[in-house]
Amino acid sequence: MSTTVKIATVQPALRLGAVEENLVRLEELIRDAVREHSPEIVTVPEAASSPNVYSRAMRTVARPVDGAPMQLYQRLARELDVVVGGGFLAKRGGDVYGTYVLAEPDGRAHLHDKDIPTMWENNYYTGGDDPGRTTLAALGGASVGTACGWEWARMGTARRLRGRVQLLLGGMCWPSYPTNWPGIAGKWAAREHSLQLQHARELPRQMARLIGAPIVMPSHVGPIDFDTPLAPGVPWRTYMVGETQIVERDGTVLARLTAEDGEAHVSATVTLDTPEPVDPLGPMYWIPPMSVSTRAAWAAMNNHGALKYKAMRLLRKHPWQSWPGGNLPDEIPAAPAAEQRPATTP
Repeated sequence: MSTTVKIATVQPALRLGAVEENLVRLEELIRDAVREHSPEIVTVPEAASSPNVYSRAMRTVARPVDGAPMQLYQRLARELDVVVGGGFLAKRGGDVYGTYVLAEPDGRAHLHDKDIPTMWENNYYTGGDDPGRTTLAALGGASVGTACGWEWARMGTARRLRGRVQLLLGGMCWPSYPTNWPGIAGKWAAREHSLQLQHARELPRQMARLIGAPIVMPSHVGPIDFDTPLAPGVPWRTYMVGETQIVERDGTVLARLTAEDGEAHVSATVTLDTPEPVDPLGPMYWIPPMSVSTRAAWAAMNNHGALKYKAMRLLRKHPWQSWPGGNLPDEIPAAPAAEQRPATTP
């Protein structure tokens, strides 16, 4: 039987590397979204503890998987009686992953590790291998998928989830091409920037139609400055493209926030039902037609970042390697009844 669920999603403007500050802001935004929309689910983007870009500041962004970001999502889910979804760079065992958490009010939590870090992200974490599918008790056992970053943009993700999930959650961290480069490089970057905006705008409805289920894709927003990979000393000044969207399974956009909307939240009610894909799967790697430049940058930066991550890990140069070991399972069971709601005073 079909059912409906109201979902709120947050488009935050966060500061590079400022994990504790960002967590405070996320809590404010989540609470505000719940007060205004009264949803059953509220989500924030992937990498919500800090934008994922190329910078030395990223070396100190990871946190233990059971650390402050995880504790925030679980605490708010329990206190506000909603499912809370959000991501962060999590140390799990002997590596760091781009982890997304779906925390339920009864203490259950479902963890997904992004399968392939995007470009420069390979410097800071490695890829996971879970299927990105779970069930939410708070939704009566509905089947839910999770995708992070450019997992949303790959046909392989659609193939993995197609017909298997009734809802797709997760988030995006999408910085565009530089807007500060002069001359010929600036003209090239402006063209690529325009393409990135187009892809970000169209991707949510494309994914919904491919998997046959509604999707909720919160994204970062706001200006961001970082370093250019493989070009020391060259600044990369741009902005997060936004395009936070809630889309029904037929591709109808129910709620949308653009870059111009800035930091905000929206909500919509979607229908959970048997998945019914609308568009056929294609043989291509990418869902949007990525430019030759983007495909080349993807390959070069993936390889550069992955090699550097492994080398630093071998030399024990990552700051998180000095922490005690620790991990959590992908599926965390419900807490004892006494712990499922905060204590109240008479």
